[in-house]
Amino acid sequence: MAEITAALVKDLREKTGAGMMDCKKALNENGGDVEAAIDWLRTKGLAAAAKKAGRVAAEGLVGVALAGTTGALVEVNAETDFVARNDQFQKLVRGIATEALKAGGDTVKLAATPFPGSGRSVQEEITHAIATIGENMTLRRTASLSVPEGVVVGYVHNALADGIGKIGVLVALQSSGKKEALQAFGKQVAMHVAAVNPASLSVSDLDPKLIERERQVLVEQAAASGKKPEIIEKMIEGRIRKYYQEVVLLEQTFVIDGETQVGKAVKNAEKDAGAAIQLTGFIRFALGEGIEKQADDFAAEVAKMSK
Repeated sequence: MAEITAALVKDLREKTGAGMMDCKKALNENGGDVEAAIDWLRTKGLAAAAKKAGRVAAEGLVGVALAGTTGALVEVNAETDFVARNDQFQKLVRGIATEALKAGGDTVKLAATPFPGSGRSVQEEITHAIATIGENMTLRRTASLSVPEGVVVGYVHNALADGIGKIGVLVALQSSGKKEALQAFGKQVAMHVAAVNPASLSVSDLDPKLIERERQVLVEQAAASGKKPEIIEKMIEGRIRKYYQEVVLLEQTFVIDGETQVGKAVKNAEKDAGAAIQLTGFIRFALGEGIEKQADDFAAEVAKMSK
């Protein structure tokens, strides 16, 4: 039996377009014989589904799942918004989100996790859905948050159905306070995150590259003013503080009331909760962010189909 190397898996994947886990399984089932593995994938319907793998999948759904003090987010992409309204696809995304609670934010681990009631892994279930629904689909990413005590609140903006939509948010509040008060406040923070899309939780968490880029822009703007260097430095520091108020969650103005700083709102919420609250993290998934969408030439597509 030939050794199942990463290079062999890659070769089979390039020839068939099938998923990595499917290719590895095909090679194991066929003693490392690539040609036999190709036939095996074809008989399982996986190679046929793989023909769609080259198409851009930038639509789909974000799913949110909660259990105890843990929450998980997933993004599953499809080619068209029409599929996002398909009951089978929605059920698939909800199922994957639930399994993501066990994956700890690891997408590879999630892909290999058994999908309930199917006898297939999550990745195999996606491949099965590709074959039955007829569109390319991908498990793009997952993330999770948990707290030892308190709540993790999930929120889906403009939810298409329970727990699924185009923007999903998790917010973690660590506290021994009343759960109902924590849930209510956590939802407000999650709505704020969905609307404003902060870059970080605190100033110390903000990517230094973002700060430096902002500083360079401000330096160039201030230099053009012709003011003295010491005045320019004060101007820049003032504008950097304003920048923090725009992009850092705890420094932002709370959209719920339009005037209180989020960090102050956390302190205010402690009265209702009856205990100290620490906002320990947030995650925001917006469907398709960062994916380069394909611009279709409709005339060329019709011409291609006519041939």
